[in-house]
Amino acid sequence: MLINKAYKFRLYPSKEQETLIAKTIGCSRFVFNRFLGQWNDTYQETGKGLTYSSCSAELTQLKKEFVWLKEVDSIALQSSLKNLADSYTRFFKKQNKAPRFKSKKNPVQSYTTKVTNSNIAIVNNKIKLPKLGLVRLAKSREVEGRILSATVRRNPSGKFFVSILVETDVQPLKKTESSIGVDLGITDFAVLSDGRKIDNNKFTCKMEKRLKREQRKLSRRG
Repeated sequence: MLINKAYKFRLYPSKEQETLIAKTIGCSRFVFNRFLGQWNDTYQETGKGLTYSSCSAELTQLKKEFVWLKEVDSIALQSSLKNLADSYTRFFKKQNKAPRFKSKKNPVQSYTTKVTNSNIAIVNNKIKLPKLGLVRLAKSREVEGRILSATVRRNPSGKFFVSILVETDVQPLKKTESSIGVDLGITDFAVLSDGRKIDNNKFTCKMEKRLKREQRKLSRRG
């Protein structure tokens, strides 16, 4: 059974890579906000939105007007546009509110890029990302599965992280055709229908300490 799974790691980009990440975040926000404005105008005039295809074609022309858009990952810009289209689709289906403009003052800034021709890959303790090249990361575990996309984030403290979405094959657990009841208690945390007991030493110890502390407070007041 194929499922999607996410991995999150700390990134340690170089100064040049940090600058490019900031540019990519800014350009992705610019694209989202510009087309959101057009989408809103069209919706107010016609009651309908635009389409991803028409906006994508316009984005190509937009790069000729704003040449700095060519400096960053083009897939990230397309992803920003796709996120806008998906958000408006959910709005029309009454699944969420209308999308809002993105602010550069948001505490967490990010952009998402997708896999095309192996442009995203884990190489030892680094990750290969479009335009950035190899970026050092704190790989706490192995990434298993086919990489689908990567989201680069910068938090308020200036630290960078990457979330990697993969598609992996998981074998479902065999059905045992058996069931068990659980009864939550006080003396024991839980008692199972097969007679097993799960102790709550941790909880009891915590409450005992709290009880002693409250008793000392009460004695001082007396």
